[in-house]
Amino acid sequence: MEHPDSILIIDFGSQVTQLIARRVREAGVYSEIAPFQSAAEAFERMQPRGVILSGGPASVVDDGSPRAPQAVFDAGVPVMGICYGQQVMMQQLGGRVDKGSAGEFGEAYVAVDGDCALFDGLWRTGEQHQVWMSHGDHVAALAPGFAPVASSKGAPYAIVADEARRYYGMQFHPEVVHTPDGAKLIANFARHVCGLSGDWTMAEFRATKIAEIREQVGSGRVICGLSGGVDSAVAAVLIHEAIGEQLTCVFVDGGILRAGEAEQVVGLFRGAYNIPLVHVQAQDLFMDGLAGVTDPEAKRKFIGKTFIDVFEAEAKKIGGAEFLAQGTLYPDVIESVSFTGGPSVTIKSHHNVGGLPERMNMKLVEPLRELFKDEVRALGRELGLPDVFVGRHPFPGPGLAIRIPGEVTRERCDILRKADAIYLEEIRAAGLYDAIWQAFAVLLPVRSVGVMGDGRTYDSVLALRAVSSTDGMTAQAFEFPGGFLSRVTTRIINEVKGINRVTYDYTSKPPGTIEWE
Repeated sequence: MEHPDSILIIDFGSQVTQLIARRVREAGVYSEIAPFQSAAEAFERMQPRGVILSGGPASVVDDGSPRAPQAVFDAGVPVMGICYGQQVMMQQLGGRVDKGSAGEFGEAYVAVDGDCALFDGLWRTGEQHQVWMSHGDHVAALAPGFAPVASSKGAPYAIVADEARRYYGMQFHPEVVHTPDGAKLIANFARHVCGLSGDWTMAEFRATKIAEIREQVGSGRVICGLSGGVDSAVAAVLIHEAIGEQLTCVFVDGGILRAGEAEQVVGLFRGAYNIPLVHVQAQDLFMDGLAGVTDPEAKRKFIGKTFIDVFEAEAKKIGGAEFLAQGTLYPDVIESVSFTGGPSVTIKSHHNVGGLPERMNMKLVEPLRELFKDEVRALGRELGLPDVFVGRHPFPGPGLAIRIPGEVTRERCDILRKADAIYLEEIRAAGLYDAIWQAFAVLLPVRSVGVMGDGRTYDSVLALRAVSSTDGMTAQAFEFPGGFLSRVTTRIINEVKGINRVTYDYTSKPPGTIEWE
């Protein structure tokens, strides 16, 4: 899907590069991320109206450190460099960067020393504003044409500007929430400096993507693996709107789903949308294969392979399908061509954890691959999906299996399913479900001695987890109001046989997948 009014973000390896793309899209402008190694190709393909250079862990003064394609500076488009991006801009355009002896990290305040287009309607000369610094090296001499417009205690060139060429560099990170006005600075670059209208909406995306799907598929048939999660549900409904009965969905129930999930999926797709759906009851196959398996990666690989085997068998029964639909999201695309990695062809990990066998010889239809998770939810609402699906917490393909460290058995799945259902029921009753990104229970491979009534028990320990997040790449432990955890614990111990102790996991998560094992 080509967007004539777009911004290219060149990734130099920062953990928060995705946040830059999110901030640009929040301004109503389409953006894409490309690792610096393939940035020249992406720049040529996209013909963007502006470029943002991300931060990164390297030092521009080291031999072989990453650089931006020269074509970016030759094209006459606006460029904004962030942290390492500012430094690489200075180094390539004739300035100088020195290694720092200490650096500047965390909250800082910049003084606005001059005017620039980034400040339109936002900052004025003489004011001070909070930002988030994270740098060791620093710009020691500006490239020709640049002038300082803001400074901090540790960075005399906190923001620099070359208004004639519409080049801007900032030493701090405007994309993170710790820079309160950062999103507005990025929006000013996208809207005012690059001159983009900010009209990229889900309604426009829906119409354009439906036309693309019809053109790609033609009269062919598509099969889609439903997981019960948001991504596959939205992808299936969008594809069905485009090609109708040419789509068949396959829903594999391996006995590792949450309580009532299978009934919800079947009810929605067969009932509300009348989408052709094959419901495969494969509980025995999965449970028998997981017997005695304790290594987390071995469990993942077995679940992924078995999912593919069942899916492939059903695809052969359906016959004639040329296309495989997946709910691949933009973070999956970014990770597959990351700063350190290379491309990979996999069935999306939220569905399962295996690769797509070459023998299936199917073409991929990935209508969501340009969207972040919150944008998928917005598209789901645009398509009329009920909130019970659109707002559902993420649930990785291995399901309950990765929330049962150690051996996975029917009995342990049943225990966890009941406890997890109570936990989510109480979260909903407290009106907290939508404030939490992901909440789940984990049945630990630990047993505890306890006293219930007049007798001793020797039962399992359950861990509860809840995190807040905006994009699923970082997470912070959710702080429940007083009395909530006590109420949930009492219900679980009283109502779920096999559990006599409950604990809460306060772990926060740096960038990476929010899972358990």
